[in-house]
Amino acid sequence: MNPDAINRTSSETQMSQPRLFRFAPSPNGPLHLGHALSALINRKRADETGGRLLLRIEDIDTTRCRPEHEEAIFRDLDWLGIGWETPVRRQSEHFDAYRNALMRLDAMNLVTRSVASRREIREAAARAAAAGNPWPRDPDGAPLFPGDAAILDDAEIRRRLQDEPQALRLDTKAALARLGDAPRWHETGFGYDQEILADPLGWGDVVLARKEIPTSYLLSVVVDDALQDIDEVVRGRDLYHATSIHRLLQELLGLPAPDYRHHRLILDEEGRKLSKSIASTGLASLREAGATPADIREIIGFEN
Repeated sequence: MNPDAINRTSSETQMSQPRLFRFAPSPNGPLHLGHALSALINRKRADETGGRLLLRIEDIDTTRCRPEHEEAIFRDLDWLGIGWETPVRRQSEHFDAYRNALMRLDAMNLVTRSVASRREIREAAARAAAAGNPWPRDPDGAPLFPGDAAILDDAEIRRRLQDEPQALRLDTKAALARLGDAPRWHETGFGYDQEILADPLGWGDVVLARKEIPTSYLLSVVVDDALQDIDEVVRGRDLYHATSIHRLLQELLGLPAPDYRHHRLILDEEGRKLSKSIASTGLASLREAGATPADIREIIGFEN
C-alpha cells in the first residue's frame, strides 16, 4: 500500500456520497448492553441522514480476539435488527496500513522507543504516591509514562533495547510543536454542536505500537476511519478524551477529521462502565433468559 493513499480530504468523499458511520467492536468477549446502545445509535444516525452503516472488527489483539466472539457479534446485531454493509473490515488483515502510518510518523522524528512495562510504570507511580509525590495521570486515570530513565537504570535500558522488543510511542510534545496549534474537533454529543479544543498533552507519550502488536487502538482507528471514509464517529463518552490523540494523529498524517458524537454510557449498579466480564449484561445471556430486542431497547432507554 502506498503510504500516501490515506491522504484525502473530507470534501472529496462527502460531495456525492451518503454519510458513513461505523460500529467497531472487538471480538474479545460477548457484546453487552453498552454495545447495544452504541450500535443502535449508529444505526439510527445512518437512517436519519440517509447514510450507510459499516461494521469493523477491531481485532488487533490477536491473542485475545476469537472467531467465536466475532460470530457472536454477528448473531447479536442480527437479533437486534441492526443491518450492516459487507464486506466487514477486520483490522488483523490490515497491519501493513498501520505500519505505513507508523513509518510516516517515524520519518517525522516523532516516534520513540521505550522498554518499561505498564506494570513497572504502575509500580513506580505507587511508590511515588506512597512517598507523598502524586504521579500525573491521563484522563482515564492511568499513570503517565515518565520516560524509561525515570524507572530503569541506564544499563537495564541498554540491555532491553538490545535484547527485547520495544513499545513505540508518540513524542506528543514534539508532535504538537510540529503542528503549532492544538487541533479541534466537531462534537455533536451531549446536546453540543461546537468545536472542542484537543488536549493531547494530557495523555503524555502514548503507545503507537505495542511490543507484541505492530499497532495500537489509537493509531489503527484513525487509519481505518480515513480508509473507510467515515463521516461521523458515534461512540461512548468513555472515548471522548481520547479524541484529542485521534485528532493529533489525523493532523500529523494528513487525514480527514470526521464529526464526533459521544453518547451516554450504560453503567452497572455501582456506577461503573459495563465490562464484557459481566455476564448478566451480555446480550446473548439476556436473549437466552427470554429477553426480546424490544426489551433491550427499553432497558437501555433507547427510542427509535
